[in-house]
Amino acid sequence: MKQARILVVLLAFALVAAACGSSDDTTTTAAAAATTTTAAASEETTTTEPEAEMEIATDFGVDLENGTITVGLLSDLTGFFSFLVQGVVDGYQAYVDEINANGGINGLMIELEVFDTVYQADNTVLGFNELKDQVVAFGHSVGSPQTLGIREDLEAEGILAIPLTWYSGWTDPTFNSNLIHHGTPYCLEAMNILDFLTQEVGTGLTLALATFPGDYGLDSAAGVDIATEALGIEIVLDMRGQILPGEDMTPIGEAIADSGADIVYVAADPNFTFPGIYQSAIAKGMEAVWTGAYPTYSTGYLTAEFAEEIERDFYGFAYVSPWGGDSVGVKEVRDLMASRRPDLPPFDYYSEGVLEAKILEAGLRRAYDNGDMTRAGVLAAVKSFTELDFDGLAPPESYVGTPNEQVQRSGWMVRFSAEDLAAGGSGTIIVAEDWTGPTAAAYEFNEACYFLGS
Repeated sequence: MKQARILVVLLAFALVAAACGSSDDTTTTAAAAATTTTAAASEETTTTEPEAEMEIATDFGVDLENGTITVGLLSDLTGFFSFLVQGVVDGYQAYVDEINANGGINGLMIELEVFDTVYQADNTVLGFNELKDQVVAFGHSVGSPQTLGIREDLEAEGILAIPLTWYSGWTDPTFNSNLIHHGTPYCLEAMNILDFLTQEVGTGLTLALATFPGDYGLDSAAGVDIATEALGIEIVLDMRGQILPGEDMTPIGEAIADSGADIVYVAADPNFTFPGIYQSAIAKGMEAVWTGAYPTYSTGYLTAEFAEEIERDFYGFAYVSPWGGDSVGVKEVRDLMASRRPDLPPFDYYSEGVLEAKILEAGLRRAYDNGDMTRAGVLAAVKSFTELDFDGLAPPESYVGTPNEQVQRSGWMVRFSAEDLAAGGSGTIIVAEDWTGPTAAAYEFNEACYFLGS
């Protein structure tokens, strides 16, 4: 199949775009449907062999004559979160290859166009404009400010996008008319983590908080506020929004150590800021429970000079099943990567890429069955699911009902193990599966926990 072509904005050569044979006007074409052996991660459906051709409406990104469906990925391959996003893209591509090897979407082969945004809002807009006339949907868009920067254009063009962030706004109708949420939002993640630690560590706890500015850090901080009030945890150091990339992290780490907090909650990036904060704190002899938004953590910590301390201190919360889970869904991911990418080591974020691909696959199959593979048709198909089940790879998702009914509350509490990594695992150990704490379960979600720009 045609492999994803990486369009890197930092390179000084021209971007090459594949022509998809589409136009601005919706067309309706007769297409012969075919059965497939690949099961979509969708509501249970029954597929029968059609007796005659059916009419399929298309506009952009679906070429019935050439038998292709083109999907865009606005990915961070060289920026702050490239460590995890590259794994997401690898899992996404492997799953798409498997779909295509088993007949595609009723005979249509999915082709991925991957644009490296370098985790920059301007580059996300550039990537959107480069790809918008070629694709039926954006299979993911990395970063909340980045995705909000193209939100109005997504709405104007009628294009679906799956944000690769866990901002609570994606389940808020104010933000998500064309955006498909998945996973536990940062604010409910914080509630779940602190619920768990209260049960694990005890009561009467104190907490130090340090985060990025913007949605990632401040949506997390909003959840910390809700949980600490509910659980009687005292915030003794509040450095929300004060982790600024490019600055010296030593003062933040030392302030955390000086606070003497029992729990440290951090929302940072895994490569450039958290290691400096953590090392500065433990250098002053601090021993505490460390935790925070899951993208803060890196498998590389288990081979760093502070590996023993990370194993001792750090708790995490995973939005999709880690590599070592025993569900049908994660076993499928392990088998998929062993078959399609045996050169790659175990990594938890392949599951995120497969999950995103499954959401889109379900929408494409339903849109085909509806006879409408226009952009609007694919968006409407995904928005019609009352439950998407992923066989334990991730909690089921719903796109119908109130925000409180749709919001995801469940995930995996995890610890980390160098021994597991050395033995051929991902280094992640599940300590609580399908975990929803009492604060997160009781929280009435009607709008984003934190509003970007507030």
